[in-house]
Amino acid sequence: SWITSGPVAGYILLFAMTDPDKGARGVTAFMIDTAREGFHRGKTEPKLGIRASATCEIEFEDYRVPATDVIGDEGHGFKIAMGVLDAGRIGIASQAVGLARAAYEATLSYARERKAFGQAIGSFQMIQAKIADMKCKLEAAYWLTLRAAFAKQQTEKGAAGGRFSTEAAVAKLTASEAAMWITHQAVQVHGGMGYSKEMPLERYFRTPRSPRSTRAPVRSSAW
Repeated sequence: SWITSGPVAGYILLFAMTDPDKGARGVTAFMIDTAREGFHRGKTEPKLGIRASATCEIEFEDYRVPATDVIGDEGHGFKIAMGVLDAGRIGIASQAVGLARAAYEATLSYARERKAFGQAIGSFQMIQAKIADMKCKLEAAYWLTLRAAFAKQQTEKGAAGGRFSTEAAVAKLTASEAAMWITHQAVQVHGGMGYSKEMPLERYFRTPRSPRSTRAPVRSSAW
């Protein structure tokens, strides 16, 4: 269940246990042709956020995979999966940074334009403190995400000598939680307008709830 792009994908990367006695070394990666007999798509999940990225259940019934569709060597699937997860976490962190930045910039603009008691609300210390905290969390998330992307690049060049799991996990954890916090504060500053569907802010508020639970839950990145 919860297969990203499942409703539209022509091919799907599948990890299956081919030798249970070997544990993690018994996992093999396969390229699945969704047009082949035996593959079925289930219901498309109605989601709170990231609605443009459809997810669904998939089912297999007497589905046969030719040996030519094995990715890598037999038993190397777990290693491939971990690499996919690490890269995916950087992607999730990048999404979160983008959402957080959009919410921050919308808040900054609104604080300059909205007037109360004869002056822009951005002149009030409480609003200034919120915006300052938003900026700090945004910058931390941004630079940690760049650090993770750089570590991935160095690993691919052979310069890092290993995986970039720690950098990817730190970036995802920090950026996802920053996006949650920043979008919440943005709604608070906007007041009633932040709750209105006429403003893009309600979408910014909904969407970060999804990065927290994709490519492994956020808190699992901290374990």
